[in-house]
Formats: sequence, structure tokens, C-alpha cells
Amino acid sequence: MASRIVTVPNAAPPLGPYSMGIATEGAGTWLHIAGQVGVAPDGSLADGFEAQARQAWSNLASVLASADMKMEHLVKVNAYLTKLSDVPLFGPIRTSFIGEARPASTLVVVQALARPEWLIEVEGVAFRPSTQ
Repeated sequence: MASRIVTVPNAAPPLGPYSMGIATEGAGTWLHIAGQVGVAPDGSLADGFEAQARQAWSNLASVLASADMKMEHLVKVNAYLTKLSDVPLFGPIRTSFIGEARPASTLVVVQALARPEWLIEVEGVAFRPSTQ
């Protein structure tokens, strides 16, 4: 794979299952994934944070699959939650989707998203080398 984890010896290690940086080299395909929320393909909004989080990650996985990519191709993920109390629930759901992938990641608690009923939004950047 033409992406590699960047280790940083003179900084604190990652505080969770992510990488401080991902370097990509060589020819390949970049995919910039728009923010995904807890809305199902039929337009319905999942009920509650956990269901919305699962749906948002499922939506992100569907975008990857549509571009012939997998979670392992993620190099950057940003997640936005509207409640600090949901942070402990987020990690296990995230891990259930990304598995062993360790993209560079940012988690932010915000006052609100574009619609008040949305509790989470997840966006990402993926890279697939031309050789795959």
C-alpha cells in the first residue's frame, strides 16, 4: 500500500485508535467523502445517537464501496458530535466499522449541525494506490 502511518517520536502518542499522520506516495485515487449523517437511504432518520452513528458510518462505508474502496483506504476522518455525553458511545461504534484501520482522526463536539435533529456527522478522505 502506498499509504503509511507516520510515527512521531517527539510528540505524545495517539490517545485512541488513530494515527497522528498518514503519508501517501505514488499514483492513486483520492476520495473526499462529504459529511455523512444518520439518515438511511429511504430518507428516514435513525432514532438516537447510537443508531445515527451506525447509520452515518454505514453511509460512509457505502461511499467508499461505491468508489471501490474499503475502510483500510481511509487516511483522514473527522467526526462531529453535538453532545459531549455521546463521546464514550462513539468509540466502540467507530471501531466496529473501521476495524484495524488507523486513519488520522479528529473528533469535535459542536453546538449544532446543519439540522437540529442530527446528532453526528462523519466525513473522510481515502486514498487507493493505482496498484490495488
